[in-house]
Amino acid sequence: MIRVLVADDEALVRSGLAVLLRHEPGFEVVGSAADGLRAVRLAREQRPDVVLMDIRMPGIDGIEATRRLVADPVTASVRVLILTTFDHDANVFAALRAGASGFLPKDTEPDHLLDALRVVAAGESLLAPRATRRLIEEFRRTVPLPVPDAALDQTLTPRELEVLRAVATGLSNAEIADRLTISYATAKTHVSRLLTKLDARDRAQLVIIAYEHGVVQPGGS
Repeated sequence: MIRVLVADDEALVRSGLAVLLRHEPGFEVVGSAADGLRAVRLAREQRPDVVLMDIRMPGIDGIEATRRLVADPVTASVRVLILTTFDHDANVFAALRAGASGFLPKDTEPDHLLDALRVVAAGESLLAPRATRRLIEEFRRTVPLPVPDAALDQTLTPRELEVLRAVATGLSNAEIADRLTISYATAKTHVSRLLTKLDARDRAQLVIIAYEHGVVQPGGS
């Protein structure tokens, strides 16, 4: 059973998501919040598996709420999936930096939303290649281009750098294996080592690190 907390300042969105989840086997709605502070408080009380988090909310926004959840030992294991009207929201990158495990546009089809919740609840990140490219375009418009970090080159092996570049474009382990002509198990091992070496929470954090340290450039691959 995947326990979900819904946080959005629009009552219609909250109720619609709750109805969807309550009618889907394998999901349980453990609460809803109209602002960031209540979302944090309910997450501490209910310990959901995933918080469906809007960015723009009163009190504190979804970015700060995510940051507080990740920093708090009580809720550090709670996953955050950002819901956004992406074309108008340049703060998705900041939400991933704060610790969110992925993002979806609010007009996502119900079946895709349910699949996304399953992916995030299982400990994976939701970063499809197309969505990641759009995210990085937002990043390029709002953040100065980073200078490549020589220290990171010394920390990682050449193969690990290749894998990090692939992760940063949103590729799955299977796609990384295909691109680099290695086995799936090897690709998975490299990603696990990157998470450990770079002290990253998940793949979303690896994307942030890759772009902030200039391992890849917006528009690159």
